[in-house]
Amino acid sequence: MRAALGPGRAPGTYKGAGVSAVLEKTGSDPIAQSSRRHLDWLESEAIFILREVAGECANPVLFFSGGKDSIVLLRLAEKAFRPARFPFPLLHIDTGHNFSEVIAFRDARAAELGERLLVRSVEDSMHRGTVKLRRPEDSRNAAQSVTLLEALAEFSFDAAIGGARRDEEKARAKERVFSFRDEFGQWDPKNQRPELWSLYNTRVAKGEHMRVFPISNWTELDVWQYIERERLAVPSIYYAHRRSVVRRNGLLVPVTDITPPREGEAAEELSVRFRTVGDISCTCPVESLARTPAEIISETAVTTVTERGATRMDDRASEVSMERRKRQGYF
Repeated sequence: MRAALGPGRAPGTYKGAGVSAVLEKTGSDPIAQSSRRHLDWLESEAIFILREVAGECANPVLFFSGGKDSIVLLRLAEKAFRPARFPFPLLHIDTGHNFSEVIAFRDARAAELGERLLVRSVEDSMHRGTVKLRRPEDSRNAAQSVTLLEALAEFSFDAAIGGARRDEEKARAKERVFSFRDEFGQWDPKNQRPELWSLYNTRVAKGEHMRVFPISNWTELDVWQYIERERLAVPSIYYAHRRSVVRRNGLLVPVTDITPPREGEAAEELSVRFRTVGDISCTCPVESLARTPAEIISETAVTTVTERGATRMDDRASEVSMERRKRQGYF
């Protein structure tokens, strides 16, 4: 176990990003300098955590869904390990109800990097009988926990790296960076290990594993500032576009084959973007005209609702929806 270093030089030159941002001149704008130093520190911390996983864990994996947080993780992994290959494969749990733009981006980005992408499907778990929905139209989002645990057991992964952040939701605010899961894949917030001075205890017994969150300390604003700085491509639905939606329970529900209008609901076409891109059955866009990272940064800086609070139907079921799912093995 090693203590994290402070801000420092990030390795290498990367496509689209130029020389490491730590080495670039920041100009005379004090606000820009402060923002850059902040991102440099977050980047340095995340790279340290990724290298800690590679050095301490026997068989790790990195979750990659094609969403913005996992896109940032891939860039951080590039900076941590290039020119070598990543010391772990990529894994996505596909509900079968994901946005086509995101799946296409996922496949293209993994191919561009030349990294191994493993995909396991909730539909396969349904065929095996390990996942059973009460109704065919029910959301498959929570059912991902079963497929995820099956995949971790299939490959004997002892660490799973994810892009969860503490600012997203109350339950995730309780997470350690190295979050221990027992032999059943369950999370107990009262049975977690101290992380004093960025020292991480990564030891697990057979069947146990760690969930590791290198960008725990990032915010949605940090993520978009990093996307802008690194000039990272993201799926097109993150930017404003015209889409047919219905208004339901204070949310804008996209009109799709999976989420058709209910009786009495009137569809309308609005300019919207997605702040998060999960399962179609529970993910909603927000009204927006933002078509660039800079415009999204301006919107995010003044928003008063978290991205999950503004866009996720499943998290509105109760105050403890996310914590309950996490205790059952959710991401």
